Amino acid sequence: MIKLIIKKFISDYENIKDNNVRKNYGILSGVLGIICNLILFSIKFVTGILMNSIAIISDAFNNLTDSGSSFITILGANFSSKPPDKEHPYGHGRFEYVASLIVSFIIFGVGIELLRNSINKIIHPEAIQINLFSIIILSLSILIKLWMYSYNRYIGILINSSMNKATAKDSLNDAIATTGVIAGTAIGAVLEFPVDGILGFIISILIIYTGFTTARDSVNVLLGTSPDPELLDKIQYLIDQNQTINYVHDLKIHDYGPGRLMASMHVVVPPEMTVADAHFIIHGLEQKIEQELGIEIVIHIDPVKDIDENPYLLKKDFRSPQ
Repeated sequence: MIKLIIKKFISDYENIKDNNVRKNYGILSGVLGIICNLILFSIKFVTGILMNSIAIISDAFNNLTDSGSSFITILGANFSSKPPDKEHPYGHGRFEYVASLIVSFIIFGVGIELLRNSINKIIHPEAIQINLFSIIILSLSILIKLWMYSYNRYIGILINSSMNKATAKDSLNDAIATTGVIAGTAIGAVLEFPVDGILGFIISILIIYTGFTTARDSVNVLLGTSPDPELLDKIQYLIDQNQTINYVHDLKIHDYGPGRLMASMHVVVPPEMTVADAHFIIHGLEQKIEQELGIEIVIHIDPVKDIDENPYLLKKDFRSPQ
């Protein structure tokens, strides 16, 4: 279904390297998220009030925060797609990571508030009014959340979006939480035990944990993390195809947002090679890495005659960006 929606609303949808196309993917997923989460909030909030269930009300407000997260996703898609300018010569791609960090703060804050309400419900439990209609409504909400998980995961992988991947994770957590709410509410209706408050407590902890992990992932990328080993293997493979390069060292890769990788490294070539020949070979390698891996790279030439018995190896000499 999401593929049909993408084809209908995103022109040139296959050109995912284009900033405008990426932006449209982000806007589409954000709009879908706002619509779905507002619907879920409305039906869960009303259901929670009717059933006098703090767990369901907590779940409803979790969906409301997801709507806010979807709105930030739209803002992030717009800002991160802006072209480079004088103040930001490497573009605005990292704003997507900042947006993910903002989303994590919202999630964390709501989790804390719901935790407080759930503890109060445990201390002062109230009877739950359960009916078949409410169970059906909650079951439908699980299906909606699973669909949201599916399309956010698909888009997140397709355009390598940290925001969509975080949203997918949150949607799956919501589906699991609502499943627990249904089971716990049914149990709480027949037992004199504060199951509702306990479930609200568990859901709030789940929300807080999701906020924490989302913040952690965003901060790690902003600070600079080691690149994917698979990416290093691909770079090594392209280098190994050129027999004139003896070895490489001091590879540094900088992430300026999804699809915006810049790198530099040193390569050792025979000293008898002319400058023109070395430039021709290295320029070709730079172009090949950019075309096949999407990395804008600058390569420095080191003319060295003798190579140590233990030369630098790319995968063992990577240094994380500062």
